[in-house]
Amino acid sequence: MSDSKQKEQLVKHLKGGEAFMPLEDFIDIISFEKLGERPHNLPYSFYELFYHIVYAQKDILEFSASQDYKRSKWPDDYWPNEQAPRTVEAWEKLKKDYFQDRERLKDFILDAENDLNQQVKNSENQTLLREILLVIEHTAYHTGQMIIILRLLGLYK
Repeated sequence: MSDSKQKEQLVKHLKGGEAFMPLEDFIDIISFEKLGERPHNLPYSFYELFYHIVYAQKDILEFSASQDYKRSKWPDDYWPNEQAPRTVEAWEKLKKDYFQDRERLKDFILDAENDLNQQVKNSENQTLLREILLVIEHTAYHTGQMIIILRLLGLYK
């Protein structure tokens, strides 16, 4: 299989729909008022999970591509301080950031200059393929949790 075909397959997985539901198919099902609910004593809300997905994707993108990468503190930086966004505008910005970063990552993957087996900029041994798979797996894992929350809130069947 050619490198470009492999990259196209990875981009399909990144967007979801192959092994997990694309975020755009369910992100707007939940009302702003319910974003911070933690049903059945779960340790996280829909918002907290989505924030975590957004932050991790951005961090991996920057780790892979940025000359100015600054290491984040785990786990403090990767999770929000609040259970819910403070404003509707903050929620909308978070969603916009996710989709813009996903598009940036897609473009980075498809760039002919970037070899899937090359070491990423801020690593001594992680490849671009490894970082892409990490984003895909991480998003898939937490997407399942978000859908469970929607079900527990009675918003999704």
